[in-house]
Amino acid sequence: PGVEPVAWRAMGGHAARLIGRHGDTALAAALVGLVIVQVWSLDAGVVAPAAATAGALALFVPLIRRRAMPVTLLALVVGLAVAGALLPRPVLDVEAVGLILLLAVYNAAAHTDGRRTQVAGALAVVLALGALVGDPQGVYLGGVLFFGLLIGAPWVTGRVVRRRRLNEERLEGERDAAQAAVLEERARIARELHDVVAHAISVIVLQARGGRRMLAVDAEETRGALSVIEHTGGQALTEMRRLVGLLREDGPVALAPQPGLARLDGLVGDVRAAGLPVEVEIEGQPIELPPGVDLSAFRIVQEALTNALRHAGPTRARVLLRYDDDGLTIDITDDGAGGSGAPGGGHGLVGIRERVAVYGGDLDAGPRPEGGFAVRARLPIASAR
Repeated sequence: PGVEPVAWRAMGGHAARLIGRHGDTALAAALVGLVIVQVWSLDAGVVAPAAATAGALALFVPLIRRRAMPVTLLALVVGLAVAGALLPRPVLDVEAVGLILLLAVYNAAAHTDGRRTQVAGALAVVLALGALVGDPQGVYLGGVLFFGLLIGAPWVTGRVVRRRRLNEERLEGERDAAQAAVLEERARIARELHDVVAHAISVIVLQARGGRRMLAVDAEETRGALSVIEHTGGQALTEMRRLVGLLREDGPVALAPQPGLARLDGLVGDVRAAGLPVEVEIEGQPIELPPGVDLSAFRIVQEALTNALRHAGPTRARVLLRYDDDGLTIDITDDGAGGSGAPGGGHGLVGIRERVAVYGGDLDAGPRPEGGFAVRARLPIASAR
């Protein structure tokens, strides 16, 4: 399921490139062919069809590659327009040439940036002025407004389209980065949970093996059950190592348990030593948490304090653990002037969100009205048992 959308996107991108390439060729052929047909249908003494045909053919390749060479195309159009203005009937009077002119102006506005945009803008102004000078009645008949709109409208349209395309590319890049961060955090969480489960299974195997050796009475049924536990647990541990090893990049599987809230004092001490004063409060009666919840709670506090240390500036932090019969609520707040990022922003909050989601919990993270940042995570215990 995860590969299929990627494959479809790749096929769609390939199809779009093919359509774009052949579409540009077809458009260039249609425009150049229309110019040639139109100029040859006029009186030869009026528009010089041979010269106009040569000029149209010179535009064929730049029209095909108009996205890659927008300034070149516009410069050629300007040059041909200036040269064509010397003919008895100016080339710009040919309707098909006008279509190429509009396309060249739009294309230059939509596919240039920086200095190239400045050069293209200057060429567009020259084109408008040339058309205005070429119309002896233009100044008196509203030609300034007409030719200004004729050149200005495709230019403005091209800039608007370019800005929209850049915004879409930026948003797509941000979505890809966010998706990559989610996948990275899920892989890391899977590796840590694997270590928790692997440790539990290894304990089962060791206990079953010891129990079988301690049996000195005729309890064949019990002995057989313990043998099945040992064999099944060993198989499960081997298969889990093989499966989750695909996600691991940091060497062989370790059977030592992952950290939990029992190591919270050490974590807080390290954060204080790094320069962030931290207060810890506990409400309710602490209870024994399932190993996965215990690990996730520790990581949530660790990632929230790390965010505060990196982004909040001079601040103080407070960690509140609230135990009840249904689960554990974790509140981490700081009063820093900076922000730890909007909810969902940054890898730390992505990791917290994924850890909470694994156990069907709730997460609320964001700036505090009185200043600073707050992370509140609720981890239910029933769903983890």
